[in-house]
Amino acid sequence: METATTAELRDQFLAGDLFSTGEVNGVYTHDDRLVIGGAVPDSEQLELPAWDEVLGTPTHLTGRELGVVNVGQPGQVLVDGEKFELDHLDGLYVGRGSEVVFAGSEAAFYFVSAPAHASHPTTPLKHAEVEPVSLGTPEAANERNLYRYAWGQELQTAALQFGLTVISEGSVWNTFPPHLHDRRTEVYLYVDLDESDRVFHLMGQPGATRHLVVRDRQAVVSPPWSIHSGAGTGSYAFIWAMTGENNCYTDLTPVAVEDL
Repeated sequence: METATTAELRDQFLAGDLFSTGEVNGVYTHDDRLVIGGAVPDSEQLELPAWDEVLGTPTHLTGRELGVVNVGQPGQVLVDGEKFELDHLDGLYVGRGSEVVFAGSEAAFYFVSAPAHASHPTTPLKHAEVEPVSLGTPEAANERNLYRYAWGQELQTAALQFGLTVISEGSVWNTFPPHLHDRRTEVYLYVDLDESDRVFHLMGQPGATRHLVVRDRQAVVSPPWSIHSGAGTGSYAFIWAMTGENNCYTDLTPVAVEDL
């Protein structure tokens, strides 16, 4: 990690091309066996691929659960034939064993799946109905609203947790001061950036940090040994998703600024 080139870091930790019109693309990471992906239906309906050569199962969710967030315009997700309408930044939890189809000419769906030991009901998660948690201050340039869609309470899942953090206008920092997740892997998809804006995503072990320059709709895989934090050149949000041995959103270890 400390001696890797920028190209090597991006190859190992950045998923940069998930969203292509008319396609479903995905990345499999051995860190807690997460799958992250993007589906852009355009004029067609797109099925969630089985990717059986990677997952080894007849369908994608034979032994997995799924979180979906619409990062585009309004669209639909069909789960076992039942249609769920998702506006921009609306979420959807899908339980193990389901069949999933994406639709919507201007929609773009981000999804994360994780191994699941149990099946739980499919549940829509409307962004406007989730009460945000206010974090940070304008003085520290880290004021933000945290929207917990599935976080180990209220909504039951096997292990998957996901949600959204929106940085307030005038602030730039996310997840600062940083922390570590020794019992889980987390993935971050940065969204709602202007074309010319970037986020400088900080990662690595405390005292030996590196960074990735990330544009809109790019995702970073953050292993348990890595901090995660970042600063943007303009307004942005990010979708966080995690799984592992943790069962509580607050299961983390703070990292003091002086230890960076």
